[in-house]
Amino acid sequence: MLNIVIFGAPGSGKGTQSEMIAERYGLKHLSTGEILREEIASSTELGKLADSYMSKGELVPDCVVIEMLEELLAKQRDRNGFIFDGFPRTVPQGEALNQLLQRHGKRVNAVVSLEVEDEELIERLLRRGVISGRADDNRQTIESRLKVYYRQTAPLKEFYREQGLLKEIKGVGSIDAIFGSIVKEIDSLSTS
Repeated sequence: MLNIVIFGAPGSGKGTQSEMIAERYGLKHLSTGEILREEIASSTELGKLADSYMSKGELVPDCVVIEMLEELLAKQRDRNGFIFDGFPRTVPQGEALNQLLQRHGKRVNAVVSLEVEDEELIERLLRRGVISGRADDNRQTIESRLKVYYRQTAPLKEFYREQGLLKEIKGVGSIDAIFGSIVKEIDSLSTS
């Protein structure tokens, strides 16, 4: 059983790398954004609760997200493990994830942090904005999102570093080269 947390700033490539990791190791890719959208679309009780926050522009409380993850883990017992993408984002969420996995006799095996310089992230996101037409991919909004990301995740990185789980991966270069660095770290888990 392999459970991996992946995080990186907006534009770091975590979505792309998550999908590749999930495919290689037979993991279920859990993107909290997708889970929330699916729950809302299915009109589940948790989906309705999440929607009541999101429709007002508020963050969905941790307890709601954790309950959704709890239900998913219970339904997906036959999986080789999970890759958590977009969760946790804060130390309290990291602690909650540890407790959730422990209740299921599991644990986080590794935390992959994709490290990319701000200027590279900004350039990537500006290019994405031009291609996708996303209005929120402008320099000012991007810089604001990066500040929020660093403020939230700096303590989380330390939380996982103290547990000996943090694997910092340089997120610059070809997609395959970055993936190769991640695979090397994950494969070393079974030999350490």
